[in-house]
Amino acid sequence: MRQAPSIDAWGGGGFRVAGLWRPGSLLILDDAAQDWPVASLASLTLEHFAPVFAAGPAVEFVLLGTGLTQGLPPREIREGLRARGLGLEFMSSEAAARSYNVLASEGRRMAAALIAV
Repeated sequence: MRQAPSIDAWGGGGFRVAGLWRPGSLLILDDAAQDWPVASLASLTLEHFAPVFAAGPAVEFVLLGTGLTQGLPPREIREGLRARGLGLEFMSSEAAARSYNVLASEGRRMAAALIAV
């Protein structure tokens, strides 16, 4: 297992992760940051979570950054994650980035899915 990367900054259309700028939305899974092709909360579908589902029991819950403000994820997302036994915590992307850093330092097994602002 790798060490979880830290999210050093957010905004301006992306995130600085472990010192490297990553434009666009971000998925951190299995302690690895990757591009996440989600432009907004309204465009989010269950297919966007395919890598999370493939990780199986290694993920306890999804920490979802919903963009500039906290927004309720679509029902399809809430019910689809619940049906697969995954918890869901959602908040603004800024709050989710801060929460991710704390939870990752505690060794929590999660997926962080953050919509860029």
